[in-house]
Amino acid sequence: QVQLVESGGGLVQPGGSLRLSCAASGSIFSINAMGWYRQAPGKERELVATSTRLGGTNYADSVKARFTISRDNAENTITLQMNSLKPEDTAVYYCNAEIRVTPTAKSDYWGQGTQVTVSS
Repeated sequence: QVQLVESGGGLVQPGGSLRLSCAASGSIFSINAMGWYRQAPGKERELVATSTRLGGTNYADSVKARFTISRDNAENTITLQMNSLKPEDTAVYYCNAEIRVTPTAKSDYWGQGTQVTVSS
């Protein structure tokens, strides 16, 4: 079974920083896109940042210039460096990956989510 394990969430003051990590493990043939999504209470889940296998990135307008997504293909991990955090960044952050467990079987996988709270 493929697992996405996240770490790094927590409570931080406005203007502070957090670094989220996500590691994919299990029976993995290959991983294409990986990324981060978030969901605030009462809101729809939204894209934060994604990264293709070859390094292409996409960011939500609200986090550009503040968040940076990085990827280590050898370790099947991604990180999200979050700087200049704002209260509106408060949400549960989810890791997502498009994974092939065989050459022809592709599925989307989600992590369990990690809480990020930005508050004084």
